[in-house]
Amino acid sequence: MWWDERFDFQTTFLQCLAKHVPNIYSAEMDPLLEKQEEMVQTTIFYPMECYLFGEDPDIFLEKLQQSGTSQLCGKVFKGGETTYSCRDCAVDPTCVLCMDCFQNSIHKNHRYKMHSSTGGGFCDCGDTEAWKTGPLCTKHEHGASGTAKENSECQLNEEVMEHSRRVFPSVIKYIVDMLIWEEEKELPLELTISREKADNYYCVLFNDEHHSYDHVIYSLQRALGCELGEAQLHTTAIDKEGRRAVKAGHYATCQEAKEEIKRHSENVSQRPLHVEVLHADVMAHQKFALRLGSWLNKLMSYSSDFRQIFCQICLKEDAGSEKPCFISKLMLWDAKLHKGARKVLHELIFSSFFMEMEYKKLFAVEFVKYYKALQKEYINDDHDRVLSVTALSVQMFTVPTLARHLIEEQKVITTITETLLEVLPEYLDKNDKFNFQGYNQEKLNRVYAVIYDLRYVLISKPTLWTDHLRERFLEGFVSFLRILTCMQGMEEIKRQIGQHIEVDPDWEAAIAIQMQLKNILLMFQEWCACDEELLLKAYKECHKAVMRCSANGRSREKTVFHLCGHTLESRPYRVSTDPVSIHLPLSRTLAGLHVRLSKTGTISRLHEFVSPEEFQVDLLVEYPLRCLVLVAQVAAEMWRRNGLSLISQVFYYQDVKCREEMYDKDIIMLQIGASLMDPNHFLLLILQRYELADAFKKMKPTKDQDLIKQCNVLIEEMLQILIYVVGERYVPGVSNVTKEDVIMREIIHLLCIEPMAHSAITKSLPENENNETGLENVIDKVATFKKPGVSGHGVYELKDECLKEFNMFFYHYTKTQHSKAEHTQKKRRKQENRDEALPPPPPPDFSPAFSNVVRLLNCDVMMHILRTILQRAVELETHLWTEAMIQMVLHLLSLGLLEEKQQLQKSPEEEVTFDFYHKATRMGSSALNAVNILMLLEKLKRVPQLEAQKDTVSWILQMFNTVKRLREKSSLATTVAATSGLEATKGDESTQDKEKAERKRKAEAARLHRQKIMAQMSALQRNFIETHKILYENTLETQGKEDAIMEEESMSLAIDYSKIALGPKRGPSVAEKEVLTCILCQEEQEVKLESAAMVLSACVQKSTALTQNRSRILELSGDTLDPLFMHPDLPCGTHTGSCGHVMHAACWQKYFEAMQLNFRQRLHVEQIFDLENGEYLCPLCKSLCNTVIPIVPLQAQKINSEDAEAVAQILSLARWLEIVIVRISGYSMKNAKGEKQNAPAFINKGVGNSALEFHSILSFGVQPSIKYSSSIKEMLILFATTIYRVGLKVAPNEADYRIPMMTWSTCAFTIQCIENLLETEGKPLFGSLQNRQHSGLKALVQFAAAQRTTSPQVLIQKHLIRLLGVLLPNFKVEDTPSLLEVDMFHVLVGVVLSFPSLYWEDTVDLQPSSISSAYNHLYLFHLTTLAHITQIVLSSATESPTARSHDNSEEACSAQSFCKEVCRYTSGCFSQDIPGWLVWDCVKKGIMPYLRCAALFFHYLLGVSPPEELLQVSEEGQFKALCSYLSLPTNLFLLFQEYWDTVNPLLQRWCADPVVLSCLKGESIAIRYPRKRNSLIELPEDYSCLLNQASQFRCPRSSDDEQKHPVLCLFCGAMLCSQNTCCQELVNGEELGACTSHALQCGAGVCMFLKIRECKVVLIEGKTRGCLYPAPYLDEYGETDPGLKRGNPLHLCRERYRKLHLLWQQHCIIEEIARSQETNQIFFGFNWQLL
Repeated sequence: MWWDERFDFQTTFLQCLAKHVPNIYSAEMDPLLEKQEEMVQTTIFYPMECYLFGEDPDIFLEKLQQSGTSQLCGKVFKGGETTYSCRDCAVDPTCVLCMDCFQNSIHKNHRYKMHSSTGGGFCDCGDTEAWKTGPLCTKHEHGASGTAKENSECQLNEEVMEHSRRVFPSVIKYIVDMLIWEEEKELPLELTISREKADNYYCVLFNDEHHSYDHVIYSLQRALGCELGEAQLHTTAIDKEGRRAVKAGHYATCQEAKEEIKRHSENVSQRPLHVEVLHADVMAHQKFALRLGSWLNKLMSYSSDFRQIFCQICLKEDAGSEKPCFISKLMLWDAKLHKGARKVLHELIFSSFFMEMEYKKLFAVEFVKYYKALQKEYINDDHDRVLSVTALSVQMFTVPTLARHLIEEQKVITTITETLLEVLPEYLDKNDKFNFQGYNQEKLNRVYAVIYDLRYVLISKPTLWTDHLRERFLEGFVSFLRILTCMQGMEEIKRQIGQHIEVDPDWEAAIAIQMQLKNILLMFQEWCACDEELLLKAYKECHKAVMRCSANGRSREKTVFHLCGHTLESRPYRVSTDPVSIHLPLSRTLAGLHVRLSKTGTISRLHEFVSPEEFQVDLLVEYPLRCLVLVAQVAAEMWRRNGLSLISQVFYYQDVKCREEMYDKDIIMLQIGASLMDPNHFLLLILQRYELADAFKKMKPTKDQDLIKQCNVLIEEMLQILIYVVGERYVPGVSNVTKEDVIMREIIHLLCIEPMAHSAITKSLPENENNETGLENVIDKVATFKKPGVSGHGVYELKDECLKEFNMFFYHYTKTQHSKAEHTQKKRRKQENRDEALPPPPPPDFSPAFSNVVRLLNCDVMMHILRTILQRAVELETHLWTEAMIQMVLHLLSLGLLEEKQQLQKSPEEEVTFDFYHKATRMGSSALNAVNILMLLEKLKRVPQLEAQKDTVSWILQMFNTVKRLREKSSLATTVAATSGLEATKGDESTQDKEKAERKRKAEAARLHRQKIMAQMSALQRNFIETHKILYENTLETQGKEDAIMEEESMSLAIDYSKIALGPKRGPSVAEKEVLTCILCQEEQEVKLESAAMVLSACVQKSTALTQNRSRILELSGDTLDPLFMHPDLPCGTHTGSCGHVMHAACWQKYFEAMQLNFRQRLHVEQIFDLENGEYLCPLCKSLCNTVIPIVPLQAQKINSEDAEAVAQILSLARWLEIVIVRISGYSMKNAKGEKQNAPAFINKGVGNSALEFHSILSFGVQPSIKYSSSIKEMLILFATTIYRVGLKVAPNEADYRIPMMTWSTCAFTIQCIENLLETEGKPLFGSLQNRQHSGLKALVQFAAAQRTTSPQVLIQKHLIRLLGVLLPNFKVEDTPSLLEVDMFHVLVGVVLSFPSLYWEDTVDLQPSSISSAYNHLYLFHLTTLAHITQIVLSSATESPTARSHDNSEEACSAQSFCKEVCRYTSGCFSQDIPGWLVWDCVKKGIMPYLRCAALFFHYLLGVSPPEELLQVSEEGQFKALCSYLSLPTNLFLLFQEYWDTVNPLLQRWCADPVVLSCLKGESIAIRYPRKRNSLIELPEDYSCLLNQASQFRCPRSSDDEQKHPVLCLFCGAMLCSQNTCCQELVNGEELGACTSHALQCGAGVCMFLKIRECKVVLIEGKTRGCLYPAPYLDEYGETDPGLKRGNPLHLCRERYRKLHLLWQQHCIIEEIARSQETNQIFFGFNWQLL
C-alpha cells in the first residue's frame, strides 16, 4: 500500500492528489462524469478507505450499516418537498417531519399540517425537545432503544479511530484550503508538481440572483458566439451548480472571453456577471474538494464515532492563534462560495454537527460568536436565504435548552439586536429615528431574517429563571428597546394644506417591519410576565425609554382650556398642523407590560420602581391619543391631500395583522390614562386633541358644509373612542377574562356579520408566535358547522344563545362590517317580531387597576357632551348632529346605566358612588329652559328622522326606571313612594303591552303583503320561463312537446305501431312548427326551408373521451388522414356541442365581424378566443364557440300503409341488394369511361341479372330533392368546413372530398358521446337531455342529412361504395378494412346519410320517397346490425363460461347454431364449445350501446316518437323497446335465419378475412364489446398518499435530485415533470412543456392535470389556453387548499371529483377555460405552452 505507516499521512495524501486530480478532472468543458467517478474511486478513494478501515471498504460499511441506526432522522429537505408538522405535539411550528417518518408516526392521526419546504430544513424525528409526545417514528424507535445495547457493536475499533484521527485532519484541511483558495493561477506549494505549469485555463461564469435566465443565455450567445442549445445548457448548469466553465484555452483567450461576457451582461440597471479565469489545476482541485466533501458526508451517516472525530477536528483552534477553527473559516467564507460548494458544506454540517447534540451546542456557540459577521455577509450577498449558512439558525435557536444556553452564556438576544442596529444605520435620520424612504426591498427582506432569528430564540418561554438568565434577558430587552426607540415616532408626517402631495412617500417598509416585530413584541412581553421581578425591571426600563422619547417637545408654554367649570393646562399641539407619527412601539410595549402588571397583581409594587411623580401619565397618553386623532381626521377627509400612503398606513394600523401591537395597545394606553387621571381632565384633553373644544361650547352657526361635515365626523370618531375606552374590557389584565373568552368574542362578532368559512375566520383572527389563533378550541362553543354542497365551502353559523353577546360598537369592526352587522342583527330581530333595540351586552368588571375608568361616564364633561348632542337633535339643528352620533350617545347612556345597575345589584346603595342616574336626571343649568337627559330622551322619541332609534330610546327609558327602582328599593323610602313607583311601572308595562300588540299587528300585515308580492313575482317568473324556454338549459322536459302531439291514440297492449322508426310500419314523424327567437335582434321567425337561415352557436372540438386505447399515438396533422372509417377503439373523434342559443345567420355574421373589427383596434389586448380560427363567445351565455349549426327543419313524412304493404310483397332484402348493386355498377360503367382505377370489380355470382334495369331503383317511389334557401346552403357549407378544419387540423377547403366524411363522423361520434353520458349518469335514453344537448343534437343530425346536397353526388356515391364494401364483401374496393377494424355505428350513419345519392340522375334531382327511404333505412340498419353481431361474437364471446344452469331458451339455441356456422367459416379457429346462453348474453350486452345510439340517430333523423319504456331507466324493458322501435326481433339471431340465403355468403367473407383469423388465433387483439366506459383515474382518499407518490417521483430525463413540479394526468394517470426545461419537447418546431405535449396525445389537446404539490387542478386546451380549477380535495371544514397554504389534512370529495368527470365527458373543459379566463384576465402572463 502506498501510504505506509512510516510516511507522514498528510504529505503522502497531498502528493497523491497532486498527481491524480488534475488528470482526472481535465476535461471540464464536457466532462465524462461516469469515467471521472470511476478514476476517483480507483486511484484515491479505494486506497484511502482501505487504509482507514483496515479491510475491504464495502464489507466494513455493510457491517456498520447493520449494526445500528441513529435515533435522529436528519433528512435534509429539498425545495418543494412536503413536510409535516403536528399542531397537537410540536413544540413550535418549525418542528417538522419528513414524509417517511410522518407516515410511521403517531402524528398521522393528530391535527397535522402539510407544507412545501423551501429547502434546507431538517427532519426533527428523534429530537425529544421538538415534540411534546411521540418524538420517534417506528423506524427510529429501535435506533433509540438500542443505543445502549448496541453501542458496543457499532463503536469503531481503536485502530479505525486512530486512522480516522490521522486521515480526517488532512482531508478537512485540504477541503477548507481549496474552498477558500483565492489565487486564480497558482496552487498551494504542496499540491504543485515540479513540472512547469501548462497554459490551460478556464473562463468560469458564476451564478447570481440578479440576472434572469434569458439574460445569461443572451450574453453567452453574444460573447462566445455559441448556439442557443449550448447557452441553455451552460445556464442550467450555472443555476444548479453555481458555476460553470464556459470556455477553455490559453490565459489570453479566456481573459478576452471574460471581458466579452462582462460587456454583454452589463446594462444601465444591472452590474455585469461574475466571471473568473481559473487555471485548470485550480479548477480540478476545487472540484475534487467538493467530491471529498460528499465522501465525508456519506461516512458521517455510518457511525457516531466518525461524526464526533470530524466535529472535534473542525472545532479545534490552534493554540495561541487568533485564527478561527476550520468550521468557522468555512462559515465566514460561505457568502463567497458558489452554490454547489455551499450545498456540500451545509449537508456536511447537517450530517455531522446536527446529529450529535453536544457538538450542535458547540457549533451554535461558534455560530453566535461570528453572528454579526455572518449576517452582514448574508445581507450583502445575493443568493437566496436557503443557500446561506445563516439559514441554519432555525436549527439551533429553536431548541429550548440550546436557546437558553445561548442567552445565558453567549448573550444571543443582545447580539441579534445589535446586529439589527448595525445593518440598518443607513436608514437613521438626524434624530436617530428610522426613515425608510427610498429603501431597497431586496436588502430589507434580508434584514427580516435577523428579526426571524430573534423570534426563534424567544419561541419557547423558560420555566425556570436563574439570576444569570434574568440579567442576560434584561440586557437583551434593553438592547431591543434601543431598536424600538429608533422606531418611536419615525416617519412623521404633516398635513398637506393647499396642494396635493407630489410623490407618495414609501410606507411599506415601516409597516412591514412592524408586522415582523408584532409577535416578537408580544413574546418579549410574555417572557417578562413569567417573572415578577423581571416584569417590574423591564417596565421601569421601558418607561424610561418612553420618557426620553417624549422629552423633546416640552419647551413650549402651556395653554389653558375651560369647560363646565373644569380647567385643563396642556402643551399646545394640533394634529392637523404639527407633525405626527403612527409608529409608537415603545408606548405600546409599555401598555402591554402595564396590562401584564395588572393581570399578575404586581402593579401594587410599581411605586417601588417608578415613583408617581416620575410616572407623568399625561405624557404617556399624549402620543397614542395623537395617533387615534390622526385616524379620526383621516376619516373626516382632512388629510385627503396626503395621498394614498397615509390611508394605507391607517388601514394596517387597524388591520388584524398589526392591530394587536398598534391600535389595541393605543386603546389600552387611553384606558391607563383614564384610570389614573381626573376623568374631567382626561375628557378635556381628548376634546382638545380632537380639536372639538369649540364644538361643545356655544356654536356659531356656519354655512360651510365641508366644515360641518368634518366636525360631525370628528365628534362621531371621538364618541366611538370613548365607547371603546369605557366598554372594551376583553383584555386579560384590563378585566378578569381569559384568552379563550377574547377569541370567543372575536368569533361571535365576526359571525354576527354573516356565516363564514373556517379559513375566513382564521384570517380575521390574530395569530400568536406559533401561528395559531386558538380558533379550534372555542369555535364549537359558539357556532355550528354547515357542510358544503358540490361547490362552495362549509360555513360556521352562530348559535342563537350567543347572539346576546353582540355589541354593535365592537372595536375591531371596520365601518362596513359595523353597518353590515347592525343591518343583519336588526333584520333578524324584525323577523322574530322583536323590537330593534341593540343595547350593549353587560361588560365584565374592570380589574382593580382599571376600575377608575368607569368614572368617565358620570363626570360633568361627559354629561355636558351627551346633553349637548341630544339637545341639538331635539331642537332639529339639522346640520350639527347625525343619526350615528345619536346612536353613540344612546350607547354611552346604556353603558352608564348598565354599570350602575350592576354595581347596585352587587353592593348596598350607600357604597355605590357611581351616580349616573343622578347626574343624568340633573338639570343642565339653572336657566329656565334648562333640561335634563331624561327629558331630552322623551322628546327624542318624537323626532321623525330618528324613527329607527325609537326602540333603543324606549329600552334606555326602561333602564332608567329599573335603576331608579333599584335605588329606591335599597333606600328605605316610605311605602308611598314605593307604591307610586309601582303604579308608574304598571302604567309603563301597560303601554309596553300596547306597543307589543301594535308591533305584532304591523308584522302580520307586512307578512301578508310579502306573500302577495311573492305570488305575483313567481307568476311573472313562470311566464318568463315559458317565453324564454331556450335560456333555461335545464328544463328537462324537452321531449314533452313531441309526446304531446301524438296523432293516434295508443293502441291496446300490442306493440304501439306509431312508435316504430324503421321499415314499412314506420310511425308518423312529429314535425311541429318551430318558431325561434334570435338572441341578438330579439325577432321571432319560423324555421322553414325557403326562409333565411337561423343558426345555433356551437363548438367543434377533437376529443378522446371514449378512447379504448390511450397508448395509441394520435396523428397531429390530418393532411393524409382518411377519416371515412372510425377504428373501434374510438381513439379520437370530433365532437360538436352547442349552448342552445339561436341567432339569425345574418345577425351572427354582423356580430362576428364587429368582434373582429373591435379586436383589430385593440391589438395590444390579449384575447381569450382566437378570432383567426373563427372563435367567439356566445353573446348570451359567454360559452366559447367556433362555428354555428344551421337549423334545418325536419321534413314530416307519412307512409301510406296500403302502398307499403304492396311494396313489401316485392322488395325483399335479396331483391333490394340486387337493385342496389346494379345501380352502383351502372354508375361505375358511366364513370369508368372517364377513370379506370376506382370502379369496383363485381363478382357476378348470379347477381347482375341483365333483366334488372339500371333505373329500377327508382320504381319504388321517388320525389324531387329538397331545395334549400341560399342562406341555409351557405351556412351548411360554412359549418361543414369548420368540422373538416377542426377535426383534421388542416386549412379550410370547401371543395375537399373529406368534408362529407367528417360530417357523418362528427354526427356519429357526438351521438356516441351523449349515449355514453346518459348511461354513466343512469338517465333514460330519451327525455332527460338538457335543452342545449337536445337542440344541438337535433340540428346536427338534420344538418348531416342536408349536407349531402352541397357536395357533388358522384363524390358521395364513391364514399357510399367504400362504406358498403365493409358490409358487402362482393364489392372489391381496395383498402377496405376488415370487419373487426371499423366502428359499425359510424358505418351506419355514413351509409344512411349517403344512400340517397344513388337516386341522382343527370337531368333531374331526385330523392327517395318516404316508402323507399323506409326500406332503405330498414335494410341498411339490418345489414349493419348483422355485421355488428358478427363483430361481437367474434371478438367478445370467448370468455370461459362461468358456472350457470344451461338455459335452453330459443335465443340460446339460435346462438348455438350461429356459432356452428362461424366455426365452419373460420375453419375451426372459432371454438364452437361456447354455450349458446353465454354467446347470447355477450351479444345482448355488447349490442346495447349500438342500439341506443341507433335509436337516438333515427329519432333525430326521422322525428318518430320513441316508446314510453325508453323514457325511463330499466334494463329489460329497454332492450325490448329498442328492438321494437328499430324493427328488430328480440331474438337477434332470427335476423340471420330470416335473411340466411342473402347473408350466408356475406358471413363467409366476413369470417374468412385474414385480420379476423389472426385475432381468433390470438395473434392480435380485437376490441371487446360493450366497450368500457371511461372515467377519471382513481385518486387516493387521503391527499398525503398523493404527496407520497410525488416525493418518490423521479424525472425520467434528468439525473439530479432537484425537486420537480410533479403533475398527474387525471385522464390516464401519467405522472409528469411540469414547468421544467428538462422535459420540454419540440413539437412541429415549437418548444412545448411536458403537460402541453402530453395533452396533445392524451386528450387531443384538451387535458386535466392535478398539480400535486400545489393541490390545484389545471385544465388546458391547445398550446395557449388553460385555467386553474379547485382540486377535489377538501379539509374537514369543506374548503379546498390551493398551494397547501393552510396545510390542513385533505380528503377526496367524491361529488366534486364526479363534477370534474362530467366536465370532461360533457366536453365542457374548453368552455370552463374560456369562462375562467374571461373572469380573471390576469392569467395572461402565464405561458401555458411551457406547462
